[in-house]
Amino acid sequence: MVVCGQLRTWDSFHGGDQTLSRLPLDILQTRIFTLLDGPTLASTSCVATDLRALSADETLWRNICRSIWPSVNDLRVSGVVSTFAAGHRTLFSDSYPLLHHKRNSNLNDQMITTTRLISAVDIYYQNVPIFSKVVETETVTDWFFCSPFGIGLLEPREYEQRRERHEVGVKWLKQLEENMRLSWKMIDPELRRAVNVSSDRPVSVKKHWLTGEVEVKFATVVDGIGGPVKWEVVLTCGGKEGGETEMTELSMGVEDMEGKRLNGRDSLVILQSAMERGERRRARFGVERQRYEEFVEKRRVWREEKQRRESAADMLFVVVWVTLFISFLRFVMFR
Repeated sequence: MVVCGQLRTWDSFHGGDQTLSRLPLDILQTRIFTLLDGPTLASTSCVATDLRALSADETLWRNICRSIWPSVNDLRVSGVVSTFAAGHRTLFSDSYPLLHHKRNSNLNDQMITTTRLISAVDIYYQNVPIFSKVVETETVTDWFFCSPFGIGLLEPREYEQRRERHEVGVKWLKQLEENMRLSWKMIDPELRRAVNVSSDRPVSVKKHWLTGEVEVKFATVVDGIGGPVKWEVVLTCGGKEGGETEMTELSMGVEDMEGKRLNGRDSLVILQSAMERGERRRARFGVERQRYEEFVEKRRVWREEKQRRESAADMLFVVVWVTLFISFLRFVMFR
């Protein structure tokens, strides 16, 4: 953003007599624009009309996307992205901001056009990429539509390849919470759109009391067909005191307020709607965790109310049954 301000000041200083477009194109493209990150490059296009075409250069956006997400280098991803309306710039605008909660009352009428999904996943520790993988999911089978929706990425044979060399100790949980980041981009080749279903930072980091493994959760809360749902990515890490951290499991799924896993059809409806009409907002530290905690609290309150209703119904049933039984005994005794 500092560069954008300097460019605007430079143009105003010359009273409009000198335009930025008069600078040699090779200087703008190779010495200035290549130094900008994605948000700054997008803002640069608003500085002057002359810069709009230059800042839309596909090579610039491809390099930015590949530098942020190593998974974009996969041929399956780059091939689909090349069909997007604005190529890698569309991928960036779809996936860099996080999906924001937005109610859509027409989900029941949503037409499903997706036949396959591409998941492009990147994990970072201390801003350094440590894991990237791309998987394809077929979405046209009856099994997919009826079964709980979920995607797992780590196979048993990959466990030994995913070790990170930092010591496991008392501060382990805090280190993971502060330094771990994750991006899970869902790409629809038919819609030619993408969406990031993961929070940028963990919303929960907890150690299992029995196994000692740590679950690092990333989540995005959006409106579903019958209420809010959460897209949750769970990264399981194992390790021993003074040893290395090892990623043993990585999976993604969708849950409703009752804690039930959504099936493939309902998940696809929500995902497709989010790609087409969902709002995107830049991530602010702590906001994702707050929305996740609000969802968890609402679920707790809902479950308590449900339990009270069920307890009241059970009590009413017992009272009615006892009353009928006593009435029956009286009828038999005094007949």
